Amino acid sequence: MQIIEKVLLIALKLPGDDTHRVKENLDELAFLCHTAGAEVSGRFTQNLPHPDNRTFIGKGKLQEIQDFIKKNETDIVVFDDELSSLQYKNLEKQIPCRVVDRTNLILDIFARRAQTAQAKTQVELAQCEYMLPRLTRLWTHLSRQKGGIGLRGPGETELETDRRIIKNKIALLKSRLKKIELQNMVQRKSRNQKVRVALVGYTNAGKSTIMKVLSKADVFAEDKLFATLDTTVRNVVMHDIMFLLSDTVGFIRKLPHHLVESFKSTLEEAREADILVHIVDISHPDFEQQIKTVEETLQSLKAFEKPILLVYNKIDRLDATFFELGANVELSTEEKLNILYRSFLHQNPDRTLFISARDKVNIDEFKTKLLELVKDTYIRVYPHYPLTVNG
Repeated sequence: MQIIEKVLLIALKLPGDDTHRVKENLDELAFLCHTAGAEVSGRFTQNLPHPDNRTFIGKGKLQEIQDFIKKNETDIVVFDDELSSLQYKNLEKQIPCRVVDRTNLILDIFARRAQTAQAKTQVELAQCEYMLPRLTRLWTHLSRQKGGIGLRGPGETELETDRRIIKNKIALLKSRLKKIELQNMVQRKSRNQKVRVALVGYTNAGKSTIMKVLSKADVFAEDKLFATLDTTVRNVVMHDIMFLLSDTVGFIRKLPHHLVESFKSTLEEAREADILVHIVDISHPDFEQQIKTVEETLQSLKAFEKPILLVYNKIDRLDATFFELGANVELSTEEKLNILYRSFLHQNPDRTLFISARDKVNIDEFKTKLLELVKDTYIRVYPHYPLTVNG
């Protein structure tokens, strides 16, 4: 039987931060903890002009956290930002349970989810790069020993040895990733003269479910963050026209730069695709901010200039309050679609639509719009290539 750990969430509200946004960030952190198999027992937020260099939070809030842990079962305290080595060291002295930051939590989830050699290597590289500047906190026991003579030197030697081992490990992992990337490049070249479509979007937007609907393949899908890490590529045939469909790792706010760097090769699918299908979970209360996060990530990958089909998914989860109607009002799927298609969200009719992948709502329109984009791309990019499978 799996032991469910109890976690306490901590976040800062800095000047200029929106109160609603801070709450959304904590909700997302709670979902990350749920994905990692933990249960949230409490939340703390503190207003500060800037994070405390020594303990991230102020002394008063630290005392509140200590008092909470004494009264409530708590296994881990999770901070919604990346902690420095010094902050870790000081917090672990004063908090009587494990301390984890957002990056550490995401790395743990990625380590559990990785299946292929590439994903496992990418996660291990990110873990090593995260660990390197924080090695000093692993040696805090030396500072507690009385009498510095004869003790400080060996500790430093051991620490430097560990640093060298991790640096060598990083070099080895980077070399291994380059070989995997070369193999992937060969595979991509073999896919030449086929239009490539990449599903992109915020994590848990429903990309894997849509992949399953379009390709009719057995693709893993789960209502958790980062349910899939490995890029899945499938041949899809629609009305005798074949194209390649790939699912990519989901984006997220405050995605650790270690992971962005390590997963660049996985994100190459988005950069090298001919068409992007941006999947949005319209039922999420902060879906507009999630769209912005994905668009910013695509811009950083130089992939934002491609044809993009914007697909609002999970309309089955929308209730009357979303449409600013009375809570007791019941809307049919057709009524929801009529309102959505008249809303500001439908500014670009040719490149926007609303679906429910789970309930197969509006899937035919989705396929029609996607097929039109694929045909246009074939004519533009591969004018001499036969448009249909049958030639």
